[in-house]
This record gives sequence, structure tokens and C-alpha cells, in this order.
Amino acid sequence: MRAALTLLLLLASACAMHRGKAYIRDKVCQEFNALGKEEFRTLNIIANSRKFSNATFEEINHLVQEIVSLAATCCAEGADPSCYDAGSSALSAKSCGSDSPFPFHPGTAACCTQEGLEQKLCLAALRHPPQQLPRYLQPSNEELCQAFKKDPKDFADRFLYEYASSYGQAPLPVLLGSTRSFLSMVSTCCISPMPTACFLKEKLARKSLSLLTLMSNRACSRFAAYGKDKVTFSYLTSLAQKMPAASFEDLFPLAKDAAEVFSQCCDSVAEDCMQRKLSEHTAKVCGALAARDERIADCCKGKNLMENYFCISALPPAPAPKLLEVPKPTDKQLCGEEGAQHAKRYLFELARRHPSVPEAALNMIYDASTKVREECCSAKDPSSCLQAKRQLMGEKLPPFLEKANQLCGQYTQLTFLDFKKRLQESLRQALPAAGAELLGQLVEQRADFASTCCPHNSPPLYCSSKVSSELGALCAAGSCLLG
Repeated sequence: MRAALTLLLLLASACAMHRGKAYIRDKVCQEFNALGKEEFRTLNIIANSRKFSNATFEEINHLVQEIVSLAATCCAEGADPSCYDAGSSALSAKSCGSDSPFPFHPGTAACCTQEGLEQKLCLAALRHPPQQLPRYLQPSNEELCQAFKKDPKDFADRFLYEYASSYGQAPLPVLLGSTRSFLSMVSTCCISPMPTACFLKEKLARKSLSLLTLMSNRACSRFAAYGKDKVTFSYLTSLAQKMPAASFEDLFPLAKDAAEVFSQCCDSVAEDCMQRKLSEHTAKVCGALAARDERIADCCKGKNLMENYFCISALPPAPAPKLLEVPKPTDKQLCGEEGAQHAKRYLFELARRHPSVPEAALNMIYDASTKVREECCSAKDPSSCLQAKRQLMGEKLPPFLEKANQLCGQYTQLTFLDFKKRLQESLRQALPAAGAELLGQLVEQRADFASTCCPHNSPPLYCSSKVSSELGALCAAGSCLLG
């Protein structure tokens, strides 16, 4: 992989057709001529599939064809210097047409009311929100080879589109390395005299890269949705639920370190940033916790730090130890300089006492706690304000935590079939007058929630909306803080 050259191309080319500045033209032409038409095209499929993750393959294909055609025409020797600017203006006009074949974006109409460079820059800034649930499912070896042999170029294009749009939050270097590795595996094994053995060997060889892609996409999705502070809290509560006997002082530095890794590497174009930094972080976790926790020690035995990180991340919650009642911060502590830290510590204590409560619920409580501190600590009478919030939360929050902890705890401990049977029985007892159809709907609804949002690596925005239906009214009342 051409490290800096290729990656800088990807950052520039998605919007280059809209800008028309000479330095952008020169940069694109330099990259186009260095990489060649096919490599330039491949990289643009990845870049634009990430940018427009909800577009169809045909829409991405149209856009990439236009970008490549523009570069091929205007970067040719002897091309008119105004070629690129004129071509990019034509692309902008085409984007604004009612029959545009390019990826649809609801913000396009507003951009098209502008003119000239402003219009091009506005269009260049458009992008779809990332997919919350990756849609790419790897076919069987036989299906892969059948599609590959039928049309290798179309197979590669469609794979790049599907994979990049599904895992678009993974850092660009990770995504590039993973897609190239996969296509190399397919092209090698589908012409092998023993494809099954070949695929087994190649999949084993690329296991670490596959895990890195999966985990970095999840981590960077969280970072994009939460920001550094809430990612720190999310990571802290995850560790607390896996290792509830550990103290805040044990785990908070590790959570801060993880958030720093993601802040440095999610948008980095450095080829090895995520792998190197995440490996260093995993070594710190193992060094700090392996001697104190048998499950983490088992994860840390492997020589491959990426696989060790995945192992730790996949650990289910541990049973809650017998702990004293959660110590409540005082009004003075909450409204002092270290108020945010005291709130984190309190919610950490809640998490370790309820190790199966889903991340989305804890994060929603964290958001509400921040809002309450901002509201009450600036009020004329902070103590009265906080007291009112405490009273309401003391009534509402504990039952919710117990309910969420029980639901996700059962999901973790039981097989999925047994979990659904348990759900059906508990709902039948709670709603004796409900008919079979309603009970069936409720079971499926809660089973879907549990399978998607109880695991720690759940899609953050999707699960936040799911949790908000139950917790939203409580948090909207400003009472998700400090019972």
C-alpha cells in the first residue's frame, strides 16, 4: 500500500470534482498519474462508498465513473488548464439536475441554490450518516468463487462498495488493507486446485486484520457518536461490568487511554496508527488487570495483541460482587471543580452493581446527569434543585436498572431459545389478559432489543433510540442523576 500518497488521494478526491482550484487539479493529476486509472478508480469506490453509505451501487458507480473520466481527460498530457475547473462545474450542475444519477442527499437542494465555488464546496461537504448495523454478510466460499469467476471486475467493485459502506467508520488505512487482503484471498483461492484448504489458510492469516476492521469500526462509530468524554465513560463502565471488583482508580486511567487512542487514530491517515496504538493499549490493560482477573489473564495469554483486545472486548459481564450501598456525592462535590469526575465515579458504581445494564442506558443516564449539573449548579438554590432531582430519581431509576439488568443478564446467561421462553413466561404472568398474538409481538420486540443492544459492542445511536422509549420520559424530566 502506498501509505501517504494513496490516503491523501482519498481525502481529496471525493470533493476534488467540486472545487476546481489549480492546486487541487495538480494534486489529483499527480495521484492519478502515479497510481494509474484502475487503482485511482478502486480507491474512489471505497472513498465514496464510505461517504455515501446509503447510496445504491449504481449511484456510486455513476459518480466514480464521472470522477475517473474527469481525471483521465483533464490529467492527460496537453490538456487545457481550464479543463478540470470546467469539468467539475459540469459535475456540480449534473448533481443539481432532477434526474441526477449520483447518490441522493436531502441537502443537495439547498446546495443547489448557491452558485460557483460555494455550490461546489456545499455539495462536497454532503455525506450520509454511517450505517448503524453493517449490512455486509460474507457469502460462502463457493458463492464467492462463483461470482468472482462470472465477472471478476464487477465482483471486486460490488465487494468494495458493500464492505466500505458497511464498515465506513473504520480508519481509512485499516479499510484499505482489509479490502485488498480479501480480494487477494478470493483471487488466489478461487483458482487454486484446493480452494477449501486455501481459504482456510488465508482466512487464518488475515484474522487479525479482520478483527482490527471490525473493532475499529465499532470503536470509531462510538467516538463519532459520543465524543471523547463520553467514550471515556463508556469504556470505563464496560470495564467495570467485566471486572466489577476493580476500583475506579484501577480502571479510569485505562478508559482515558482508550479514548485517546480513538481520538488519535479514527481519522488518521497514518497506515499503522490504529493497530500500533491499540496494541499498546491492550498491553497496558493486560499489565494492569491480568494478575487480578482470571478471565482477562486468559485473554492476555495470546501473542497477538489484536486478538487479545478482541477477547477482552467480547467478555460477558461478570456477576456483581456484594458491595455496600452506592456512596452518593454531595451537592458541594457535584457543583465543584471536580463535579464531572464525581458524577462519573457515581455512575461507575451503579454500573458495577448492575453489570448487565446495556451501555446505551448508562450513556443516557450520563447525558442526563451532565444536563442536571449544568441546570442545578447554575441555579439560585443548587441544593433545592438537586434535592428535587434526587427524589424523583430515587423513585424511578432503581426499578429501571433492575429491569434492564435482569433482561440483559438473562440474555447473556441463557441460550437464545431459552431466553425467549423465559421472556414469554414472565410476560404471560405480568399480562395475564394479553392474547397470544400480543404476547408474541412483545417477546419478539424484547428479544430483538436484547440481541442487538445487550452486548457491549452494540450500535450506539440505534440502541440509544431503543432505550429512550423506556427511559426517555424519566431523563426528560431531568431526574437521571444521583439517587
